[in-house]
Amino acid sequence: MQVSEKDRELLALLGENARMPVATLARRLGLSRTTVHARLERLEREGVIAGYGLRLSDAYQSGLIRAHVMITMAPKALSLVTAELAAIPQVTALHSVNGPYDLIAMLAAPSIQDLDRLIDRIGELSGVERTLSSIILSTRIAR
Repeated sequence: MQVSEKDRELLALLGENARMPVATLARRLGLSRTTVHARLERLEREGVIAGYGLRLSDAYQSGLIRAHVMITMAPKALSLVTAELAAIPQVTALHSVNGPYDLIAMLAAPSIQDLDRLIDRIGELSGVERTLSSIILSTRIAR
C-alpha cells in the first residue's frame, strides 16, 4: 500500500472527524475536492480505509469505568476465549500480547458493580486460567 504524506494528513483529519465534508477536507489539505475524493476512493479500494465508525464523546466516556484485564489461557483455548469475549459488548478491544499473559481485554462499564460482574464473568469463561485487572484512572494521551 502506497500512502503519501498528504494521504497521512487526510487520514489524520478523518481521525478527528470521519464525517468531515470533502470540501472541508480539501480546503484544509490545500487540494481540490476532486483530488480528495479520488484519494478517499483509492484508500478505500486499497484497504487502507476499512470503514468509518463512531467516536464517543469525552463527556460520555468519562462516565464509564474502564479497565484492562490481562488474561492467561489454557493451551489451545485462544479461538474459544476470543469468540466468547467478542460476544461481550463491554469488551471494547482485545489484544494478543507476549509475556506472562496471553491477552489484554479493554473493558468499559457504566459502574464499578457492572465492571466487577464483567471481570468475574471473564474469569469464569472456559479456557481462562487467570486474570489480572487494572482500572484506568485517566487517559493522558489518546490518538
